[in-house]
Amino acid sequence: MKTFLRRHPWAAVLLAVLNVLLLTVTVALLISIVTADWGFAAGRPEVAAAGQADAAASGSALLGAAIAVAGSAIGAGVAVAYTGAAALAAMSERPELFGRAMVVVGLAEGIAIYGLIVAIILVGEAQ
Repeated sequence: MKTFLRRHPWAAVLLAVLNVLLLTVTVALLISIVTADWGFAAGRPEVAAAGQADAAASGSALLGAAIAVAGSAIGAGVAVAYTGAAALAAMSERPELFGRAMVVVGLAEGIAIYGLIVAIILVGEAQ
């Protein structure tokens, strides 16, 4: 990657601009989700208070589920990157370590599954 950026200095600027754009879009979507009025019980004030409370609780649960999945997926990606690199290095020295190395990589992938289970529980409670 360093060689690529040395050969093409404009690529670093392009990557920085894309990262800022992605961050801006993400923050804008998050703000619009949190502050949105979903139009429940429009024109019915007696139901509006209960509907807004239910919608807010449901929206918070869904937002929590999204954060759980995103956080666990990022954590699993980082864990698999490090354990996978170490496993390949160990297997290049001693090929008989394949089974042990794959168990460690599989445990790192389990982090994402835990986040998915938490998200399923939160979505189930939201409905």
